Amino acid sequence: MNILIVDDETVIREGIQRTLHNRFPEHAIHLAANAEQAVSLLRSEEIDIVMTDILMPGMNGLELMKMSRSRHPHVKWVVISAYSEFSYAQEAVRLGAKDYLLKPIGKDVLTDMIRKLGEEIAKENELMEEAELLKVNRKYLQEAVFQRWVQGLDTGRIDMAPFMEQYPYFYLIMVKMETDKPVNLENFIIENVLLELIERDGKGFVTVHDSKSLLGLVRPNEGTTVAGLVEELRSHLVKYLKVPFQIMSTERIEHIQDVPAEVQRMRQASTTQVYEHHASGSDRSVEVALQYIRTHYHDDLSLEKVASIVYLNPVYFSQLFKLKTGQGFKEFVINLRLEQAKQLLLNPKLKLADVAERIGYQDMRHFSQVFRKKYGFTPSEFRQEHTGNKADTLLSRE
Repeated sequence: MNILIVDDETVIREGIQRTLHNRFPEHAIHLAANAEQAVSLLRSEEIDIVMTDILMPGMNGLELMKMSRSRHPHVKWVVISAYSEFSYAQEAVRLGAKDYLLKPIGKDVLTDMIRKLGEEIAKENELMEEAELLKVNRKYLQEAVFQRWVQGLDTGRIDMAPFMEQYPYFYLIMVKMETDKPVNLENFIIENVLLELIERDGKGFVTVHDSKSLLGLVRPNEGTTVAGLVEELRSHLVKYLKVPFQIMSTERIEHIQDVPAEVQRMRQASTTQVYEHHASGSDRSVEVALQYIRTHYHDDLSLEKVASIVYLNPVYFSQLFKLKTGQGFKEFVINLRLEQAKQLLLNPKLKLADVAERIGYQDMRHFSQVFRKKYGFTPSEFRQEHTGNKADTLLSRE
């Protein structure tokens, strides 16, 4: 058990510490001279009991207790004071203090109080463990049954009526990731964020649908919209996920028999929906891709090849590339090649076939067609206009 003693008087802190060490050597004792130190220890340690003085510089003990209760609801508070004023004791009880001790504190009184609180904490922990185990087992069973139902598999003799009583209507939210790397951490992030939002705004659960997809079921509270929940989920995942993802949701579902079809519909929709990924790494990926394209534009470039260079899925890379550059991959490469061709055509010593080959076109006729479609005139006409080289025009045979 971890006990925190908060008092600005060194003699009091260390005196209580010595007594507790002698009577309860198995407990860890932490000391704080003020509320600021106490807050830091509450955050860094699993504190079970806080013994705090009332009158301290800065935030007093009652204020510390009031500010910390919501963040640390399991902590048992004991107020110690040199004053027997009723108002202090009344406020301490109102805030949930387990005891109010007057200085100087007798060793036997201190020992009895810690022993009683220790027994109370042990019983609570035992009940919490049992309740948590029951909750976890029920959760896993519910998710396992729902998972099989989603996939259209037999659920055996399990009666779905209790489920329908809990969820007479509900919505489904699917988060799908697109990456070739393991996503254990990402699964953990999505499950925790989505479950927290579901439990805050309604009732439901989250289950793993497949290796890269999670499925949330939610029955929102009145006044809560699924669209709002999805938007908040998206804002959190944009911050925390480092892989491309999609979020899809259903309309209101009132019959559990409709679930498999709705899940299939979301999976089909994911093939056309744009992936989202606003992590800083996405910008860097496009920069690396652009650098590679500008260096190798004359080679046999393909979307798949460049996507593999930056370790991205081709579909996602195509979407990301267009988002960042304003052009599709193929359009960008063609424009880059043709701009380079215009520079090369200004050199009258280069034959048109050489120009075409240098920018990645082995077929002279195809090069001329693409050039004309882009600029409205042939490479020969461009050269004649800018260099006056008519001889090359006649020899090119476009």
